[in-house]
Amino acid sequence: MDETDRAMIDALRADGRLSVRALAEQVHISRANAYARLERLQREGVVTGFTVTVDPDRMGLGTAAYVSVSIEQDTWRRVTRDLSELPGVERISLVGAEFDLLVQVRAHDNHELRDVVLGQIQSVPGVRGTRTWLIFDEVDLRARGDR
Repeated sequence: MDETDRAMIDALRADGRLSVRALAEQVHISRANAYARLERLQREGVVTGFTVTVDPDRMGLGTAAYVSVSIEQDTWRRVTRDLSELPGVERISLVGAEFDLLVQVRAHDNHELRDVVLGQIQSVPGVRGTRTWLIFDEVDLRARGDR
């Protein structure tokens, strides 16, 4: 990857709906070059897709939390798969800490969050315990487009 590839990725992260023509204009290359580069970035797995960024509050998901999850040894693949199927689970990270997984959860309210954590996450086979931290506010640096 060179600086032009990085500039293309930054532009697409800021606006995934950019046409290839607009993308080429932004990074000062020909449209044919932009097509070829974008195709290569997708083929090599650097660009894995295009997505929409939404405002969780406007979608009615006003409650968010990080949930640390301690699991039984050698169960992380199964536990991760099971957690990924739960409603409201947005992200699962395997970490090196006093716990094993960090899970980001969104819910409509605290009651729904309680049900997800206490009723669903804690009942996944292999989960030994959880600890929950409410998220009061977030800043998504990827959405800024200047990174």
